[in-house]
Amino acid sequence: MSETVADIKSMLKKITDVNDSRLIAWQNDPRAGVQAALKIWHNNRLKRDKERADFQHRFDIERTYWDQGFSHIAGIDEVGRGPLAGPVIAAAVILPHDFQAYEVIDSKQLSAKKRHSLYDIIISQAISIGIGVVDAKTIDKINIYEAARQAMTLAVEELAPEPEYLLVDAMQLKLDLPQTSLIKGDAISNSIGAASIIAKVTRDRLMAEYDVQYPGYGFSRNAGYGTREHLDGLKKLGITPIHRRTFAPIKDLYLS
Repeated sequence: MSETVADIKSMLKKITDVNDSRLIAWQNDPRAGVQAALKIWHNNRLKRDKERADFQHRFDIERTYWDQGFSHIAGIDEVGRGPLAGPVIAAAVILPHDFQAYEVIDSKQLSAKKRHSLYDIIISQAISIGIGVVDAKTIDKINIYEAARQAMTLAVEELAPEPEYLLVDAMQLKLDLPQTSLIKGDAISNSIGAASIIAKVTRDRLMAEYDVQYPGYGFSRNAGYGTREHLDGLKKLGITPIHRRTFAPIKDLYLS
């Protein structure tokens, strides 16, 4: 046996064809290390196959409208309804019909590292991307629900080319465009999932910038949510211009 277990593990990383003759040969290798490596390879292949199948299923909604002649379908999602500080940010994304970044899904299901990796892929491959930002002052003025709707609307209006159909995560937009509102749309539509990733990464990067501008609240770590670090910062330092003054406990500090 001239091939070491380490050699075989290295070669397995490059094999994608289940009918590769080397796999058949290694199945007869008596070494436990080789059999363990083969088992890991087969399990990873099954995982990738399921990932691809699930991804294709998440294009079922888009495919329905593509078949009706709507070529440019935009997925729209927003992030930042719950934080005590920072804006609500929405993204609108039109994906090409042959988009194949299989790991795209609701951003909440992804690690920060994976979100950033997929963000770069989406940015480079999307037909069009729009971003809508509504700041804390406006949120206090019109309420968070309407602010989320406004951010989504702004994101759609940024798209070029313009969309022909909208898939919106749990919201109806006041736009003269055909649209479908989907509950938990970011988990069942690739277009909305891609929008959730763009919106989340965009907002997280902005909050990291705010952490430099307003140190002591942990914005780069908590994205403006009410963590212990953030609440302690409020007690020690008070309210910043990016805090939402109609949100508890901010409103109690602001009114006191």
